[in-house]
Amino acid sequence: MTEEIKKRIRNKYVLSKVCSAKEAAAFIQPKMTLGVSGFTISGYTKVVAKELAARAEAGEKLKLTVYSGASLGDEFDGVLTRAGALFCRMPYQTNKDLRNAINMGKVKYVDMPLGMMPRWVRSGYLNHIDVALIEAAGIDENGNIIPTMSVGASDTYVACADKVIIELNTRVPASIEGFHDIYIPESVPNTKPINILKANDRIGTPYIPCDPSKIVAVVESDVIDAGVKDMPVDDDFRQMSKNLIEFLEEEVKAGRMPNPLPPLQAGIGGVSNAVLEGLKESDFQHLTVYSEVMQKSILSLIDEGKIDCASATSITMPQSAMQDFYKNIDRYRGKIILRPMEISNSPEVIRRLGVIAINTVIEADLYGNMNSSYIGGNRLMNGVGGSGDFCQNGGLSIFITKSTAKDGKVSCIVPMVSHMDHTIKSSQILITEQGVADLRGLDVVERANLIIDKCAHPKFRPALKKYLAKATILSDYLAYPYSTEAAMMFHNMDDEE
Repeated sequence: MTEEIKKRIRNKYVLSKVCSAKEAAAFIQPKMTLGVSGFTISGYTKVVAKELAARAEAGEKLKLTVYSGASLGDEFDGVLTRAGALFCRMPYQTNKDLRNAINMGKVKYVDMPLGMMPRWVRSGYLNHIDVALIEAAGIDENGNIIPTMSVGASDTYVACADKVIIELNTRVPASIEGFHDIYIPESVPNTKPINILKANDRIGTPYIPCDPSKIVAVVESDVIDAGVKDMPVDDDFRQMSKNLIEFLEEEVKAGRMPNPLPPLQAGIGGVSNAVLEGLKESDFQHLTVYSEVMQKSILSLIDEGKIDCASATSITMPQSAMQDFYKNIDRYRGKIILRPMEISNSPEVIRRLGVIAINTVIEADLYGNMNSSYIGGNRLMNGVGGSGDFCQNGGLSIFITKSTAKDGKVSCIVPMVSHMDHTIKSSQILITEQGVADLRGLDVVERANLIIDKCAHPKFRPALKKYLAKATILSDYLAYPYSTEAAMMFHNMDDEE
């Protein structure tokens, strides 16, 4: 047992539970359901999974069901998938091996908006949590858990689990203590308003409450989060960012939006990160964030003095940026709050604050339906994530995507999405590098024409116009002109069209 572990575990009973990863993994038996910390490859457990994978590779049929906050790193999702240890996974993932296993039917997968997950677990709609496997930066005097770089659904899993296993990660500075605000709403019929009136309001505790008698093992870890790849910013990203900023400036000028702006939310990924980076060059000041993820761009905007405070459930960055954050962590104290995802994604709070929701999609159709989770309608990419929580409840719902994919060979603006995550009822603004389509107050034909003119790539506009003309003629219900025959015509058109 290292001196660092002794310093970070301030409860004598919990200190007595320090053991090896192999000993901790022994508490996890076949067909159990695990509630695992981690959200968007941040704050996830990393060493116990390796021992579980070794057991599966030796022939043990583990068939584990794993619930998380969101995506976990390869040290968890990847190693367990390759070892054949997983039976079911929810509610979100980004690992290529797990994705392939799901699409091949080898691992059961349930997709759902992330903000719903904790309540479903507490209400008993899903499996009982046998073991909560949680990454921590420390344990306080009363046995409560100090999380690392994410909260996700860890608070709910700890509350509901029979047993708790802690991976205490000494790579994360102990000074992360105090960044978190843990609040667990009461269940129906005793629910109360969530008293967040501003993005920087604190309503909970700086730790996850935990009965120390539940903690059966503590394992030392020094593995840094894998993080996300640092995607280079290209001209299309810069133009999308410019389009977004010009749109927001016009909203302020027209009196439809206050200045300073309402809190911003942006989904995970290189597109969102790059688009937000552009806010550095804008005239907007005193920005706030109420989101589920803080990426590199958010911290950069804090450094630039553009953002006053940022609230989310995780911090997700490339490893180099994460190391910089660790070194300069005190710079962000008082400006960053990490909450449970049930609070970061709360419809009540999102609606109250008038959050500007900015989310990416795989494809958008001419009517404003959005697909954010499936390629071709049948191959899972990642999952719907928290976009449903924010786009349906935000004060303004913005979707962003490049107009084409596959080096310009495929249009991301299509006649009808192959899988529908978000309907025309929750899409208000669509932005590509081509322009901005403001869909508010338009009927479906007006929407279609505007999306073609403003958002589709010029190469595909003639084909989309032909589709719309034929679909309108063929449609028996003119208010929603969709024709399978016309859609097939669009997909079969030559590139020249």
